[in-house]
Amino acid sequence: MIPTRRILLATLAALGTLASLTACSGGSGSSGSSGATDGTYTFWDPYPQFDASSPWGKRVSQCGTKAGVTVKRTAYDTTDLGNKALLAAQQGNAPDVMLVDNPVVSTLVKADILNTTSDLRLDTSSIQKNIIGAGTVDKSAYGIPIGANTLALYYARKG
Repeated sequence: MIPTRRILLATLAALGTLASLTACSGGSGSSGSSGATDGTYTFWDPYPQFDASSPWGKRVSQCGTKAGVTVKRTAYDTTDLGNKALLAAQQGNAPDVMLVDNPVVSTLVKADILNTTSDLRLDTSSIQKNIIGAGTVDKSAYGIPIGANTLALYYARKG
């Protein structure tokens, strides 16, 4: 079932940029992995402000439909997501797919929760090294970036 998981993962990753569209109340879905062998994938994201009727919630559901699977989504606060993932992994109930902020990646890798992109046979060769690097630990990429922040320092000229 790796090809279906690969398609789902890539599709969900590509949709991450839609998260900024509208704010709605709480997340939906259930926590924990269903094993994905029944065609149902658990997906955790850090967007509890988007419910199932939001553009983001609908997009996640549509991705599963396009991949021929069901996506059970659970949304957690960003900080809570990492903690819940660690706890779920200890209990053998980790989600199939997660959308996490890159500072959490090294913690999840150390806990042996994440698969590398090569394990999932995802081709990341077209992604700029500095972009994929945000989710790389010990020369292995652990995710597909959904975007990149451009930070700049501005200052006012005086005189």
